[in-house]
Amino acid sequence: MKNKRPARKIIFGIILMLLISGCSLHQPTIKEPPPVPTGFQHQNAGNAAIMPIDPWWQSFNDPQLSHLIAAAFAGNLDLDQAFARYQQSLALVKIQAAAQKPNLNLEGQVHRDHQPGILEDTTENNYRLSLAAGFEVDLWQKLAKRRQASSLEAKASEEDIKTLYLGLSCQVADLYYLLLEQQSLLSLTEETINSFSDTLKRVELRYRQGLVPALDVYQSRQNLAAARARRPDDKANLELTRQALAVLFGQFKSEKNQESTRSLPDDPVMFKAGVPATLLQQRPDIKSAWLRLQASDARLAAAIADRFPSINLGGNIGRSQTVFGTTPVIGTFWQLLAGFSQPLIDGGRRRAEVERSRAMVRELMANYQQKVIEAVREVEDALVKNRATAEEINYLKQQEFATGQSQRLATERYLQGITDYLPVLTAQQFHFTARRQLLQSQQQLMAARISLVRALGGQWMTETFRNRRSKPSTQGSAS
Repeated sequence: MKNKRPARKIIFGIILMLLISGCSLHQPTIKEPPPVPTGFQHQNAGNAAIMPIDPWWQSFNDPQLSHLIAAAFAGNLDLDQAFARYQQSLALVKIQAAAQKPNLNLEGQVHRDHQPGILEDTTENNYRLSLAAGFEVDLWQKLAKRRQASSLEAKASEEDIKTLYLGLSCQVADLYYLLLEQQSLLSLTEETINSFSDTLKRVELRYRQGLVPALDVYQSRQNLAAARARRPDDKANLELTRQALAVLFGQFKSEKNQESTRSLPDDPVMFKAGVPATLLQQRPDIKSAWLRLQASDARLAAAIADRFPSINLGGNIGRSQTVFGTTPVIGTFWQLLAGFSQPLIDGGRRRAEVERSRAMVRELMANYQQKVIEAVREVEDALVKNRATAEEINYLKQQEFATGQSQRLATERYLQGITDYLPVLTAQQFHFTARRQLLQSQQQLMAARISLVRALGGQWMTETFRNRRSKPSTQGSAS
C-alpha cells in the first residue's frame, strides 16, 4: 500500500499539469474591424436635426404609430421564431459547456443464470451497481473553442433579434404612413368625384339652355368617369395595406379602429446621420456578421486541435455480487482509466475540415466587409432620397397651387361663356393629378426618413430585447 501512494500523487500531478497547460494551436486571424470612411458624402442633405431619439418613432410625436409598433412587438410571429432560435443557441452553449466538465453515470447490471447439473440444476443471481465518471482533458482547447463559437453564435442570434426589432418598427411605420397616404388619396378621389359631378350638372344645365354643345356634356362625363375609375383601385390599395399590417401583428385581419384619420406630416423631422464609424456600433446586423466571423475563427481553432492527441480520464466505483458455486462473493470494486488517442488515418477528414473552416472564415470576412460597405451606401442613399424628395415636394406644392388657380379661372371663364369646355377639362385633370402626386411624394418623404432610421440602426433595441427576454415565453396568437 505504501508504494501506491507516490504513484497516485504522480498521476494526479500529471493530470493537474495537463489541465492547466492547455493552449490553443491557432491564433485568432480576426482582430479589428476594417476601416470605414470618416464621413458621409451627403451628410448636409436637408435640414438635419439631432440623432434619432430612442425609440426613434417618438420623434414623429404620433401616439397611434407608437401603439401600432407596440402591438407588432407583442404579436409578431417572426419575433416569436427569432426568440425560439435564440433559446436554441443558448441551449447549444450549455451543451458545449457540458463537454468540458466531468460526466458521472449510475450504471447497474443484474444477471440471473440457470444451468442444468448432474445432481441438480443451479440458479445464480449476480448484480453490479457502480458510479462511472469520465473527463476529456482539453489539452489543445478544442472544447473551449467549440464553446466559444457557440457563445458567439448565441450573441449573434441576439443581434439578429435586434435587427428584426429595428426592421419591424420601420415596416410598421412604412405601412402606417402608406395607409395615411391611401386614406388621403381615397378622400381626394371622393372629393374630386363630387366636384366633377357638380360641374357636370352645371354643364348639363347650360346644355339644356342651349348655351353649350353636347360635346361639353360628353367631355364632362368623361372626366367624371375617369375620377370614378380611380376609386376601386384606391380602395383595394387601402385594404391591401390593412392586410399587410395585420400580418405584422400576427393576425388574420386588421382592426379598423386601430387606424388613424390624421393626414401625412407636411414637414417631418430630419435625422442626423453622424459618422460612418457609428454604424459599427449601432447596426445590429453588422454586429451579428462580426460575431459570426469570430465564431467561425473559433471553430477553425477547434478543427485544428481535433487533429492532435486527445486524453480521456475515467473511473468507476461500485458494489457487486458474484456467485461461485454456492458461495456468493460480495464486495466493492473500483477502477481508474486513462486513455490516449492520436488520429493517424481518417481518409483526410480532419484535414478537409480544417480547410473548410478556413474557407468559411474567408467567406464570412468578405460578408462582413460587404455589409459595412452596404450600410454606408444605405445611409448615403437615404440622405440623397431625403434631399431629392423634399425638393420635389416644394415644387409640387407650387404646381398644386398653380393648377388650382388654373382650374378656378378656367371654370369661371367657361361659365361666363368666354371659352369652351376644353380648358376646364384640362385644368381639372392637371389639378387632380398634381394633388395626387403631392400626397404620394409626402408619403415617399416619410419612407425616406424611415429608410434613414433603418440605415442608422440604434441602441433602443437592447432594452426592448431585455424586456421581452425577461418575460415568460408566449406564443403568437391569430385572430
